[in-house]
Amino acid sequence: MAERMSTSRKQLDRVLDPNEHNVTLETLARAAHSVGKILKVELV
Repeated sequence: MAERMSTSRKQLDRVLDPNEHNVTLETLARAAHSVGKILKVELV
């Protein structure tokens, strides 16, 4: 997954850490795309 995101394993670990609160939407979108999904953010 890190390779598909063009990032390091350390960065991927931060993205997947549920206690990490400093992840950008762009990074989350790249993570989703790397597994064939899209990120959808909705404010209700």
